[in-house]
Amino acid sequence: RSGIGFKKLTRILLTHAHLDHILGLGGLVSTFTHWEKLDELTIYGGISTLQRVQRLLNDVVLVGQTPDMPIYYEAIEEGLIHQGKGYQVQTFPITHRGRGNFAYLFKEDDHRPFLAEKAEGLGIPAGPERGRLVRGESITLADGQIITPEMVLGDTEIGTKVVITGDTARTDNILPYAQNADVLVTEATFLEEEREVAAQFGHITARQAAELARDANVRHLILTHVSRRYRESDVRKEATSIFPNTIIARDMDHFRIRRGQPLVKVEPE
Repeated sequence: RSGIGFKKLTRILLTHAHLDHILGLGGLVSTFTHWEKLDELTIYGGISTLQRVQRLLNDVVLVGQTPDMPIYYEAIEEGLIHQGKGYQVQTFPITHRGRGNFAYLFKEDDHRPFLAEKAEGLGIPAGPERGRLVRGESITLADGQIITPEMVLGDTEIGTKVVITGDTARTDNILPYAQNADVLVTEATFLEEEREVAAQFGHITARQAAELARDANVRHLILTHVSRRYRESDVRKEATSIFPNTIIARDMDHFRIRRGQPLVKVEPE
């Protein structure tokens, strides 16, 4: 339904151990062991979350079976958990019921664009020489001319930033991490009229989520975990009255996020 496919799935990032956030792993892993094959799968989460997931998979789904694909469990703490090509993933603790709750920050590396027109004017041939300049190295042309990166690279462009919180009872400890994010994905389980109930169960309201987005100067707010007790239009109205650039997510929604550009919803092919 998402149009993405299983083959691209190599890592699963969990925010906390509550069943409404981990039960789906049972069906997913069962699918991988019977129908779809992956080379390996790594599941990230707090220690208590991973312990519960292991019990779910080993005692309920697999029950003595050894899956064809290896499953790795990566316990996380605050800080960098993955460095990819041109991006990184960080975690930070959040407040919800129970221990070991984490949010995730995805950050594209800052970069300086290569100015092809300047390179052409300087006689720099297409090929590895340009790659060296992008990496910050100087090169010497065949005529002896020395070209430095400063001669062909533009100003630094800040990389795209996305923050995903999962369930949370507070926003103040999220604020510093969400500053200037392109997208903030957070919950809106309750409306403001039930703020005390929200706090009792470790959640926030749509208004609180919108205030966080406003105060953090994010570009787009995506709301999740919306209770069926409310009409979607009421949740949207409460949030957009504070932060107009708000979207209520639905299962399988797919968005394209680029720095400085509008959020684009991608329809499955």
